[in-house]
Amino acid sequence: MRNLILYFINFLLLVILCASCNTKKPAVPSLKETFAKKDKNPFGSYVFYNQLKHIFYQNDVNTKKDNFETVWHGISDTASVYVVISKNVYLTEAGQKAMLDYVNEGNFLFINSENIDSSLLDSLGCKVNQTQYAGVENMKYTSVTLSPAYYNDTLAYTYFYLPLTNHFVKYDTSITNVLGTNEQGKPNYLEVFYGKGRFYLHCEPRVLSNYFLLQKNNYQYLQNIFAFTDIRPEHVYWDDYYNKKKYPPSEQGNKNAIQMLLQYPATARAFWLLLLLLSLYILFGGKRRQRIVETIIPNTNTTVAFTETVGHLYLQKKDNRNIADKMIMYFMEFIRKQYFLNISQLNDEFIESLSKKSNVSKENTSALFQSIKLVNNSFEITDQQLLLLNHQIDIFYKNNL
Repeated sequence: MRNLILYFINFLLLVILCASCNTKKPAVPSLKETFAKKDKNPFGSYVFYNQLKHIFYQNDVNTKKDNFETVWHGISDTASVYVVISKNVYLTEAGQKAMLDYVNEGNFLFINSENIDSSLLDSLGCKVNQTQYAGVENMKYTSVTLSPAYYNDTLAYTYFYLPLTNHFVKYDTSITNVLGTNEQGKPNYLEVFYGKGRFYLHCEPRVLSNYFLLQKNNYQYLQNIFAFTDIRPEHVYWDDYYNKKKYPPSEQGNKNAIQMLLQYPATARAFWLLLLLLSLYILFGGKRRQRIVETIIPNTNTTVAFTETVGHLYLQKKDNRNIADKMIMYFMEFIRKQYFLNISQLNDEFIESLSKKSNVSKENTSALFQSIKLVNNSFEITDQQLLLLNHQIDIFYKNNL
């Protein structure tokens, strides 16, 4: 009996120990700086990409997955916008020439990268100074600002992370405007005139990441940096090539080791034969010798975790007022740019004029502005008010497509 009790106690302790070992740690969003359009982690570009579609709402954003020389060979634009955001932008000689030719024809090329190819910068008379920081001890509140010489915006756009210290130390003042600076007042955003078009060079890609743009009013920074491009460009392109290239192109024409082997028939046949034999060995030999592999539970989807984190922040704050104000601000700015109407006086004459220009019935237009007036005069905004306002604004946008 005594031995039975000891066995039971040992078994119970073993169960408790196993349970404690299997406890999962809470998922933490990845801090990898991918700047990919589908990445919802802190340093992806999901917010940037979707806001770009609103900024250029009259255009479709075309994704390009080839290098720039290939893209330029297939288009003949003279008033388009091409957006490149990546930690590094490495170019071949042909890629550099293609970018210069593209802008020379009257297009706008926006590049935001910590490490812009030095050959391209040399061609434009520019040079960047990089200061690399790492570690939690270096994190602090850091900011960027827009140049008061070209913007009425004097806000410092702030977030808490590693310092934003990259800046341009050389540029040709005869063809260059400084559009933005870091917190030390050093230029980090340039407009460079070249031929009939313009380069827009930014050396801090983290300011267009999901994490930065979701802080307070930082979305306004994104709107302002595209203020000098055409409102209705010929096309809008999004690069999905350079953010996947971690290393500069080699002198052998961008070929890796396998590509070098496959360009010779004899070595190519030997390579494929070796690969076939290895596959057969794994297929038949592995069946007899391989042990049972335990099922490994996949990692939690950090994209969902990050999205839920942001959603919980809004849910906890219950800040319907902030959301409604931003919706109304976007809508009023749309009316001002689209129909050139004075939005300072929202009277019956304004509503009638807007209804005629937008082809939206006067009843629907009047109902929309009644909801806006009710929201502006309310101290607290209920979920029902917010949903109604969003529904009415969406209907107005759809009637204008």
